[in-house]
Amino acid sequence: MNDAQNFAAPPFSFPEKCAKIQVRDKKGRVGVNFVYISPHFPAVMQNFCIALRENGVTVLGIGDAPYETLSDSLRGALQEYYRVNDMENYDQMLRAVAYFTFKYGKIDYLESNNEYWLEQDARLRTDFNITTGLKSADMAVYKCKSRMKEIYAKAGIPAARWQLATTAEAASAFVQEVGYPIIVKPNSGVGACGTWKLNNNADLSAFFAKPLDTEYIMEEFVSGEVTTFDGVCGSQGEVLLAASHVSPGSIMEMVNEGNDCFYYVSKSVPADVAAAGRSVLAALGAKKRCFHLEFFRLSQAKESMGRKGDLVALEINMRPAGGFTPDMIDYAYSTSLYQIYADMVAFGELRHSYTGPHAYCAYFGRRDHRQYLHSHDEIMTLYGAHMHMVGRMPDALSAAMGNQVYIACFDTKRALFGAADYVLRTALHPASDSVSSHAPVPSAAQGKPAKPRERRKSAQ
Repeated sequence: MNDAQNFAAPPFSFPEKCAKIQVRDKKGRVGVNFVYISPHFPAVMQNFCIALRENGVTVLGIGDAPYETLSDSLRGALQEYYRVNDMENYDQMLRAVAYFTFKYGKIDYLESNNEYWLEQDARLRTDFNITTGLKSADMAVYKCKSRMKEIYAKAGIPAARWQLATTAEAASAFVQEVGYPIIVKPNSGVGACGTWKLNNNADLSAFFAKPLDTEYIMEEFVSGEVTTFDGVCGSQGEVLLAASHVSPGSIMEMVNEGNDCFYYVSKSVPADVAAAGRSVLAALGAKKRCFHLEFFRLSQAKESMGRKGDLVALEINMRPAGGFTPDMIDYAYSTSLYQIYADMVAFGELRHSYTGPHAYCAYFGRRDHRQYLHSHDEIMTLYGAHMHMVGRMPDALSAAMGNQVYIACFDTKRALFGAADYVLRTALHPASDSVSSHAPVPSAAQGKPAKPRERRKSAQ
């Protein structure tokens, strides 16, 4: 097994007072001040900080975890860490950035690379006139799904028919146009949380039976798998790194119904995904950011959207793909998304090149409440040579990502789906609920693991 890790994140702490941590002396800076919001959680965020520091960037962290709970690698990457007792309290965050501005001068970048903090990041950039990222006035396009449809249309990407959920009568008229099922989700929200699939009039009535606590958007149902265009774009909007991952099952059902989490990074980026993704980035005018653009690939033709296999718009996310997907991209493409991002920030160009084998990198997330046919030991005996990460997902992320996680690389899609069927097969079903039942179960020798590379980043 290569670099197997336990994924547990440092514990949260909410002290009574804000506390600034003593400065650590650093040398070799490049004159870029970067405030990183929540550098400790999720755990992958520390890898951005480490890469930035290695490029000579002054990295200044703001978070709610005690300094002593930060990993040694993260502490070594931070020039200074400002602990707040509540990251939701804007006044505390404002004071932290003001302190760094007073001490270090103008802040060049402020990022969390996290959807949850996207609006607060923009507000802080607006208040401190940080021009390298999104401002508050930009947020509607990146947070409201209805506005995302406009960008996809500008890029020439078809989308499911939609309308805002206002009244039961208006919704019934929409159903008359598009038919059941329909998908209803918050117009501004993160992931698949709060998403409903309405299959009939009874479901529709139940949805409108209670007052809506937020604005919802109703969409025509799309039958297909989710595929993405992920990566990093530079100061002129150029794509510095491109990758793609596929979710064969329903993400909504993974989250809302507690199904296993299974997706994989493709061995290469399909040409139509690359073309569509670049068109969306151009329509956005995206610069100096990670991106995670989502599409459906139709599993059957639909007159309003396209032919079987065509791409249909889903959502725009101007941050890295969630969970450990950045690490999976690194494993699949023998690269470092973190270092490429750091090169963009520090130098405005790539200073590192990567060559190496490409592979499919799969994520298998098992649920504690399900009984599986094969034990952990059996999985590791058969697939240990393929594994790059094995461990427990933090509770805060487990609803979407599963509890027990396996991340592994395979040379062929056949080997990948065989492993998925083996790892996710439950004791009560002859084939995995999350994987096509015709997926073969390979022998241990089927599909060589990708050649491991020396790794400097930790999952911790």
